[in-house]
Amino acid sequence: MDMGKPIEVHIVHAFTQQNEGGNPAGVVLNADSYTAEQKLQIARAVGLSETAFVSDSDCANYKLEFFTPNRQIAHCGHATVATFSLLREMGKVHEGLCSKQTIDGNRDILIKGELAFMQQSTPRYQTIFADDSNGIDDASLYARILQSMGLTEHDLLRDRLPTIVNTGNAFLAIPIIGRECLANIQPDHEEIGNISEELDLVGFYPFTLDVQDTSQAASTRMFAPRYGIGEESATGTAAGPLACLLYSQYNIPGPTLQIEQGVLMEPASPSLIKVELEIQEGRIPSLMVGGRARVEKTMTVRI
Repeated sequence: MDMGKPIEVHIVHAFTQQNEGGNPAGVVLNADSYTAEQKLQIARAVGLSETAFVSDSDCANYKLEFFTPNRQIAHCGHATVATFSLLREMGKVHEGLCSKQTIDGNRDILIKGELAFMQQSTPRYQTIFADDSNGIDDASLYARILQSMGLTEHDLLRDRLPTIVNTGNAFLAIPIIGRECLANIQPDHEEIGNISEELDLVGFYPFTLDVQDTSQAASTRMFAPRYGIGEESATGTAAGPLACLLYSQYNIPGPTLQIEQGVLMEPASPSLIKVELEIQEGRIPSLMVGGRARVEKTMTVRI
């Protein structure tokens, strides 16, 4: 590759709410010839939380690889929705099911009108207890988690505990008592990054059930300094497992849950993530996470 050649990057805002807000992702088409190091350099030059690289695939419609400004990540919800919304607008995919190849397997994609959905795997949960009753040194970790967010135990929803949730990527879901408390979080990015590294998390996903719109199940924020992301306005790979947790442990009815994000960050970028759970005898073998997107512009970068 000619290192001086301009590289075209589509900027697409995913999980928009009434065609506003959302989370911008970079999308690079025809990325087959770029090395992993070049993709990382491009993502760093684009400067968004994630950039998707689209290549040919012999086992799916397209191969997608995702890079933050400092490393590769297995899955990215908003960049997937951004990519397939762009491909739909370009006439390269159409209504119905298609698929993406990722570094850890294939996932179904559903184009449903103006929405694009991505498949996520069966959820897994791990509770972080406030004491050591489960035989693990959770008490110290629990205290560090609260301190890293500027919270006390009184700021958590009563009788609820932080829980690692995972449908492909792992996040720490933290139940916050109210919207004002969620808005006033003071994140210690260094310590959040340290804990995320220790637990192999993408980041922290504090949430509250104190919502302004009753059609929404929860309002959230997302901090992922381990991946070079201070705060993100929409995170599909976190909203999916959170919706599973809310259905399974908080008795919030499914199968469709909507998660709000980005409203409480500065500057605000309101986002809406729609989660459709497949429920079989109370279990969730699979789920689809999606939303709308807006193609904003095309930029060029050089590496």
